[in-house]
Amino acid sequence: MNKRLPVRKTYKLFVGGGFPRSESGRTYEAEGQNVARASRKDARDAVVAARKAQPGWAGATAYNRGQVLYRLAETMETRFDSLAAVSSGKKEVEAAIDRVVWYAGWADKLAQVIGSSNPVAGPYFNFTVPEPTGVVAILAPDEPALAGLVSRLAPALVGGNAVVVVASETHPLAAIELAESIATSDVPGGVVNILTGQREELAPILAGHMDVNALDVTGADGLAPDLERLAAENVKRVVRGSAEEQSPWTIASFLELKTIWHPIGQ
Repeated sequence: MNKRLPVRKTYKLFVGGGFPRSESGRTYEAEGQNVARASRKDARDAVVAARKAQPGWAGATAYNRGQVLYRLAETMETRFDSLAAVSSGKKEVEAAIDRVVWYAGWADKLAQVIGSSNPVAGPYFNFTVPEPTGVVAILAPDEPALAGLVSRLAPALVGGNAVVVVASETHPLAAIELAESIATSDVPGGVVNILTGQREELAPILAGHMDVNALDVTGADGLAPDLERLAAENVKRVVRGSAEEQSPWTIASFLELKTIWHPIGQ
């Protein structure tokens, strides 16, 4: 009887709800594994997938988005051991799951806290309401690999944005394990896209992409000044955050505020 050989895991990209290899066929070694090295075309494909998915995600009710994110926390819980194996351990996974639940709870409260009813001189109602920025590119921090990514991803999602993430170059496995939780949750395909590879190669493409509306440079390291100059070409919103941040104002950094006037009595 022949001894069975186990099936080795291959770490691919996560784009449009699927797990493609890089179109270039390239890989690089990280954390003892061969990981897909995304190309310029992979980055552009991820933006296309995010743009296609964003209107539907933004158009869902706030309550529904909260329930979908809560479901993501449930799927992360079922993959607890796998996530712990590619992060710093159980405490980091617990923190990441709890953070997803925390942000899920904010989904139907944003309008009341971040929006406002404004006093005006005249026979008008004047309201300020939050709206998603659109497609957000996120440069994930290196540490903590899982909780740091969740800290940047969850607040962008809860407000109705679609995201393209450049995973940590040195610790990418946590991002791909998280992608497997996302793929088996109710998050629509294309709302979250995760690229692994070299940050110096991928970040400028997303920073200069005319269909990316916001850029989170939390994990940019020394690249941030150059990326901000590229982002200025289409007046992208640039967000600088923390790998441990947890606040409704983090959500607000990925939102636009729209003011609406309406005549009283009409």
